Amino acid sequence: MSRRVASLSLLCAWLCASGAMLDVAQVFAWARMYAGYARTESIVASARDTFDPGKPCAICRALSRAREACGLPAPAAAPAAPEKIVLILERAEPFIALADDPAWPEAPAARALAFASEVPVPPPRFSPA
Repeated sequence: MSRRVASLSLLCAWLCASGAMLDVAQVFAWARMYAGYARTESIVASARDTFDPGKPCAICRALSRAREACGLPAPAAAPAAPEKIVLILERAEPFIALADDPAWPEAPAARALAFASEVPVPPPRFSPA
């Protein structure tokens, strides 16, 4: 048990020393902003507003001040007006399944055909030699 506590403490110290705790807090802030925007907006609009650099929340502003104090770079933000990306999509011909014969096929005979006459010759008899 004490080994787990020591490992967890070492991991927490390493995260704090490397500045990764600020990144974890930034992800928390983005998740909180997204949840707040998603209550009133569509999914796309709430994601756009969450990552809009012109609308930071109080946690984002505090994190940017902490990053400036530590000398760490701010998280990369998308440009305000990204240029359009043109994608080329070649669509294949749509598959349309058509039946050749619209009528239902006839069911095969459920029983064997019966013989019309008796066997004309009696079967051979066993003769001991």
